[in-house]
Formats: sequence, structure tokens, C-alpha cells
Amino acid sequence: MISRRFWLSTAVLALTVSSLSPVAASAAPRPSDAARPLQRDADALRDAGVTGVAVRLDTPRGTVTARSGVADLDTRRPVPQDGYLRLGSTTKTFVATVVLQLVGEKRLSLDRTVEELLPGVVSGAGNDGRTITLRDLLRHTSGLPEYISDVFPKTDAQTYLANRWRAYQPEELVALALRHEPVFPAGTRWEYSNTNYVLAGMIIKKVTGRTWEQEVHDRILRPLGLRHTATPGASPFLPGPHATNYQQFAQDGPLVDTTIPYRPFDSGADGSMTGTARDLNRFFSALAGGQLLEPAELAAMRETVPMPPDSGHPEGTRDGLGLFFTPLSCGGGYLGHGGNGFGYELQAATTTDGRRTVTVSAHSRSADPGVAARQEDAVRGLIDRALCGRG
Repeated sequence: MISRRFWLSTAVLALTVSSLSPVAASAAPRPSDAARPLQRDADALRDAGVTGVAVRLDTPRGTVTARSGVADLDTRRPVPQDGYLRLGSTTKTFVATVVLQLVGEKRLSLDRTVEELLPGVVSGAGNDGRTITLRDLLRHTSGLPEYISDVFPKTDAQTYLANRWRAYQPEELVALALRHEPVFPAGTRWEYSNTNYVLAGMIIKKVTGRTWEQEVHDRILRPLGLRHTATPGASPFLPGPHATNYQQFAQDGPLVDTTIPYRPFDSGADGSMTGTARDLNRFFSALAGGQLLEPAELAAMRETVPMPPDSGHPEGTRDGLGLFFTPLSCGGGYLGHGGNGFGYELQAATTTDGRRTVTVSAHSRSADPGVAARQEDAVRGLIDRALCGRG
């Protein structure tokens, strides 16, 4: 899992949902010779049990797309071309980019502590903002506890349906997290925590006087012409066209339509944005190509720390500031970030020069660990082959 939010394992009571059924191939046009390898990998992900799959690969030679499965289990309509997606934790890369732009403007320093930036906010239960730097927040070395279990205490469909409309203020989420002891002393280890980026969003507002959403729009979306990317905040509705997202909450249980997000953890700087694969590829290509950050700040973003073997990422992956580096089988590696939530997983990745960029979206998630692992492997293999240029 990209966000390492939680594993889903408990039983689901009777609900009016779509039943598990074989996923049919979409009615997409036959792929060209250039698209055939990508289509084959998309079909393999569908065959691993994902209801709907969409892939977009942008290279200097042009764009290649692939779709597989269906957008909706009831109508069996095809997955839309360049449909709208939930970006989930990929939001963090946008937020980190804004922070680093502020660093380049000398309005922030990566070595400033959270206590200096947000006095009195991070304290209690052994958490101490005086020991945590802004750099620690952006690369998940803060040791701050996760808030997710507090807003989703029971991992079942009933909890999702009962609480999905509730939204929290950033300060409330931080307060929930800080009821727990730190996972480790700041700077000594790595562990993913969404709390880090809730705080990063708060810091942007403190420094600029404007919300992180406004800063992302004015600094990134508007200059790059990303007209189909949005920071909807607590709004639960995904623009059309889009595929339906389905979550299986228990092994052998039904697929629940989770296209409406779980607002307690899908409405802030840690994971609320929506967009399209076209826009997302444009963003990552521009970022890697140096169009959004000056060389010093881009270099800082790409300074990485090792991650433990159980991080849920491919072997050899290292974490930078809102950006992961993953080795490629053909040599070198790629930069990217993924996002997931109930019923969807998204991966965006680009070669380090920004010349080849791919976004993969999968529109269902299984509660079976074995099935989920096979789907993860299929996504990773697809990205590796797409960026290596192999069929």
C-alpha cells in the first residue's frame, strides 16, 4: 500500500452492493502496435481482479493509453478515456512542491522546527515539535503518530457508510494523532504518517496567509495549465466522466461502491486532490524537468532516506521530500508518488529527466492479502516496463 493507512479484514454485514463477479474486458478500441505492450499489462491487472484499469504513458514520441475492465459493474460501460481520478496521497507531492518553492523564496527553511513554525501545536504524549524539522515532516522521519485509526476505528463497510460525510479541521486531526506517543525520536527512522502533511498544509497557511489549496492552484495548476486538476477539500463528488471505485472490506465479501470518499481522511493536504492522468503526467514531467523548482530545491526534494523492507514499496525504494525514488530494472530509477483510498489505487511515475511519465489507476481494491499483493506486483511491473520502454 502506498499510504500504509491500514489493512482491511473485518466482516461486512448485509449491504445493497454489487456482488463479486468476473470482470469483463472493456469495449476499448484495439490497441496499435505501440500500445500493445501497455494494453497487455493493463489486461493483466484486470485479470488479477481489478474491476477497471486506465493507463497513460507520455514520451517524446507521443502518448500511449490503455484501458481494461469496466467502469461500472452494473452497466458494464468501458473505463472512460482520461477520466477523473482521486489522487489520494499524490496530493503530498503538490504540497511538498509549494513548501520547497517557499524555501527557495527564503520564506521557509527545511531546518526550522515545527515549534518555531506552529508554536504549541505539536506537544503531548511525548510528541515535541522542538525536535521535528520541516524536512522531517516532508520525508516522514518525524516519528509523529498516524491519525487514521482515530477517524476509522473499525475497518468495515458499516463504519465507512456511517462516517463518510464527516469532515475534520486540520487542527482536529493533529490533536487526535497527538493523543498517541511518537513512533520514534525525530530523525532516527522512517515511517509514513499522514499527520506530517496535515501539518505541512497548516504551515503553508501560517507562512503565506493563504490555504495550501490556493497556493497549489496559483503556483502549480494555473502556470502548468492543469485545468482538470482540483483541490476540492471536503467536497465528496468526483467530476465526470469517471470510473466507479469498489472496495472489498472482507475476504470473500461483496464489493462496495466507495466512489464517495471517506471525508475524515480524504479532505486535506495529505490526500484530497482530484485530477486526470493527462494533468498528472504533465505535473510530474514538469517537476522532474526543473520547471517548478530551482535546482537547489529540486536537489533537496530528491535527497532520499532508506525505507524499511516492510514499507510496502518495491525493494530499493527511498523517500525524498514528497517524492519517492524507485530503481528500474533497466538501470537508473524513477521518481513518483502514489495514492490510495477506499476502492482505488493510483501510481504516478516519471524517469528522472521527466521524459517518460506514466499514470496507472486501478478502480477496485481487494481485502484478500494474496490478491492485493498480486495486483501490486502487476502495477509495479507495468510501471517498470513502461518507463524502461520494453514490451
